[in-house]
Amino acid sequence: MKRLHTILLYIALPGILISACSKSFDINDNPNQATTPPLNGLLVSATYHTAINVYQVSNITSYLVQYLASPNSDGATDTYQSTDYSTTWKLLYDNMTDIHDLIDQAGKQGAARHVGAGEIMMAINLEMLNDLWGSIPYTSAFNANVIQPAYTADDSIYTYCIALLDDGILQMKKTDTKYELDAAKDLLFGGRNEAWIKTAYVVKARILNHLTKKATYNAAAVLAAVANAYTTNADDAQMLQFQSLSPWNEAAVNNINNSLDGWLSAHFVDAMNGKTYGVFDPRLPLITDTTKFGDYRGTVNGAGRIGSGTDQEECYLSVNGFYSKPGAPLLIATNAECRFIEAEAAFRSGDKKRAYSAYILGITANMDKVGVDTAKRNAYLRNPAVGVGEGTITLDLILKEKYAAQFLHPDTWNDARRYDYKYKNFNLPENAQLTTFIRRLAYPDTEKSRNGANMPAVKLTDHVWWDGN
Repeated sequence: MKRLHTILLYIALPGILISACSKSFDINDNPNQATTPPLNGLLVSATYHTAINVYQVSNITSYLVQYLASPNSDGATDTYQSTDYSTTWKLLYDNMTDIHDLIDQAGKQGAARHVGAGEIMMAINLEMLNDLWGSIPYTSAFNANVIQPAYTADDSIYTYCIALLDDGILQMKKTDTKYELDAAKDLLFGGRNEAWIKTAYVVKARILNHLTKKATYNAAAVLAAVANAYTTNADDAQMLQFQSLSPWNEAAVNNINNSLDGWLSAHFVDAMNGKTYGVFDPRLPLITDTTKFGDYRGTVNGAGRIGSGTDQEECYLSVNGFYSKPGAPLLIATNAECRFIEAEAAFRSGDKKRAYSAYILGITANMDKVGVDTAKRNAYLRNPAVGVGEGTITLDLILKEKYAAQFLHPDTWNDARRYDYKYKNFNLPENAQLTTFIRRLAYPDTEKSRNGANMPAVKLTDHVWWDGN
């Protein structure tokens, strides 16, 4: 799994749009720290590709949770076909290889901050692999002497993730580190240690909250992690620098250029336009534009478009939208997500007052993030379908609002599976190849050919380990 991707990145990255410094990617700009340029080169690669990998995964899962729909009938991802996602698998492992090298080299050089950042990013990438495929190569995956690494048990991957996060926090808090993070090379947080620590706690809370179907689920542990995590939108982990267009902006631009991309699912649009829940969500105009009919309408998953695709018969990601405008941020973890995790954990622990407060704060945080007008935000919160009061708050409402706030984020597929896809009016896609909702991805063709002897036999309807049976 070793590669030259890091070297190639050094060549490509100078074209990235830089807001603060035109030499942010010059790894040789500090002659007084002769041993740190390799670490900073790995740091810039790992931070960049961690964000890009969140996009890569979400470009799969957004169809499975019906945020997006293929404009063509019988789209492979839409209709649960056994699709080859070798590219996503490779990108995740490529980045984890760089991160492994970052942790290893930083440990040898006494660079605790680099170790900590690496461990936190390793947990983020590793969790995505586990959530998509279950059992994966990990414990021997980065040993250059092992050509066909064994698969690590699926239910142990989260244990490794939690250990990485916990040690990453400790490394970030050390007072005897030899080097601090280079702010220009840390593309996520600009070298801010506290931001890394808070993010580790968000990811820890996210992971622990996935266990709601397991006897080991511990709402108190989730809330303990939340207590050390984000408190404002300023804490959000997001990528704002790109080699060319930000990925979802590229989808919107592609569509304008008649390379159909970024079409919104009818389920998502109907959940936002008042059809499903009886209340119009003011975030919808900040995501997409109206159709030529003056309304908002999506594409049914599996059915394909109703028109030519060039005349605005249906809604697509807009170049004016928050998630797909030029330079749109790639969101890795947010204050809004943190609040909804808190709301669910508090609800499951019986604290409806805290659950309702966190639910309202989650909606507020996301609406503020995407730029909803304050008056429209407050009107939405006062609507009886939304502002139900702490006495009548439900898990359905919490997850319904989290679904809207987590638009295009890959963790929604984890929520959907934990929730058994019980979102209102969430139906199997037309022409679905399965009779039930999809529960996991098929292992990539490249892995079948290179490491098939170790690869578990699974079906798309098999639940991943935390999803129950």
